[in-house]
Amino acid sequence: MKLINFITHDIWRITEHELSKTRKLLYRFVKIVVLSTRAFIQERLSVKASALTYSILFAIIPMFALIVAIGRGFGVESMIEKSLQESFVAQANMIPTVMGFVQRYLETTQGGLFIGVGLVVLLVSVMNFFIQVELAFNSIWQVKKPRSIINQFTMYFSALFIVPIFIVLSSGFTIYFNTMVEKSLFYDILSPFLLFIVKFGPYIINWIIFTIIYLVIPNTKVNLKDAAIAGVLAGSAFQLFQVLYINGQVLLSRYDVVYGSFAAIPLLLLWLQISCLIVLLGAEISYASQNIQNFEYEADSKNISIRYKNFLTLFIVWLVVKQYEKQQPPFSSNQIAADNRIPIRLVNQILGNLTDAGVLIEVFNETDRNKSYQPAIDIQQLTIAVLFEKVESFGTNKFLENKNPLLDELWNRINLTNNILENKNTGLLVKDI
Repeated sequence: MKLINFITHDIWRITEHELSKTRKLLYRFVKIVVLSTRAFIQERLSVKASALTYSILFAIIPMFALIVAIGRGFGVESMIEKSLQESFVAQANMIPTVMGFVQRYLETTQGGLFIGVGLVVLLVSVMNFFIQVELAFNSIWQVKKPRSIINQFTMYFSALFIVPIFIVLSSGFTIYFNTMVEKSLFYDILSPFLLFIVKFGPYIINWIIFTIIYLVIPNTKVNLKDAAIAGVLAGSAFQLFQVLYINGQVLLSRYDVVYGSFAAIPLLLLWLQISCLIVLLGAEISYASQNIQNFEYEADSKNISIRYKNFLTLFIVWLVVKQYEKQQPPFSSNQIAADNRIPIRLVNQILGNLTDAGVLIEVFNETDRNKSYQPAIDIQQLTIAVLFEKVESFGTNKFLENKNPLLDELWNRINLTNNILENKNTGLLVKDI
C-alpha cells in the first residue's frame, strides 16, 4: 500500500530541483512509466492504432507508387524497390504482391506522370494518412490547432520526395564504405567491429527515424532530448518486434491451414496494428518526458480551494500585465510556472480560463511553435473587479431562470461573489497592485 500511495500521490509532490542527479533520473523514469501506462489505458491507444492501421491500408499502395515513381524519374527505380523490400523484411511474403499492385498502379501513367482519377486518389489517400497521423500525435500532445492544409501538403510530400534521394545516398554510401573496408589493410582487425555494426545498424536507423517522427509531426515544440528518449525506446521496441515477428511466423504456420493463400493478410494486419501501437506509445513517452512537470501536485491541483485559485488567477494576470507594461517579451506558461514554482498543470488551466473569458489573448509563434500570453483588455481599464467579473460571468448564467422561483429570488437578492476577494469590487487596477 505504501508503494502504491507513493507512486500515485507522494512522488508527484517531489519536484526535480529537490533531488540529487541519481534520484532525479530514477524518479523521472518512474513518472514516465506511470504516465505512459495511464495514457495507454485512458486514451485507448489500441483504438487509435486500429484507426491508423485502416488509414495505412488505403495509403500504402499509392505511397509506395509515389516513391517508386520518383525513383523512376531519377533512374534508380530498381534500387528503390530493393531498399523497400529490405526495409520490410518482416513482410517478405507480402512484398511481391504489394509491388505487383504498385506496378499496376504505375501502368495508369503516361510519361511517368499520374493523370486523371489516379492522381486524385493518390493525393487524397496519402494526405488522409498523414492527416490522421498528425491528428493522433496532436491528440497525445493536447494540441488543438493542426497545421494548415498547405503546410501539411508541402511538408509531407517534400518528405516523400526526399525518401528516394535518402535511399540512393544511403545505398551508395554503404557500397562505398564496404569497398573501402575490404581494400583496407586493417580488414581482419575491423571485421568483429563491422559485424557488430551490421547487427546493430537497424537499431540505430530506427532510433534516428523515430526521433525525427516525434520531433517533427506534432504541431508543437518538442525538445530533441525528449524526442530522442522516445525514439530510442520505440525504435528498439519496433526492431525487437520485427525479430520476434519473423521468428514467430513458424509458430503461426497454422494460419496457412485456415486461410491458405490469404494467411498473409491477417498477419499483415497484426503487424501493422502492433507497429502503430509502438509508434503511438513512443509519442506518449515523448509527451510524458517533456511534460512531467505538468503532473506535479496533480492531486492537489484538482483539490485547490476556490479562494486560492482566485488568488493565483489574480497573480498570473498581474505577471502578464506587468510584463506588458514594461514592454518586455510576453510570458509563456512554462516561464510562469518555472519562475514562480507553480504547477504548470494549474498554470495552463488558469491561462485557459483567462483566454476563454477574454482577459488574456494567446500569441502563437509559428517559428518555434510556442504560445505566450498578453492582456486582451486595455491595462488602464483592467481593474480587479473587471477581471473577476469577466472570469465569473464566462459561460451560461441563470439557465434555470423561471424554473425555480426560490432560486430566482435568491439570485436577485444576493451577489454570490462579493466575498471571494476582499478588495475585488474596488477600482484598483491590476497593474497597480
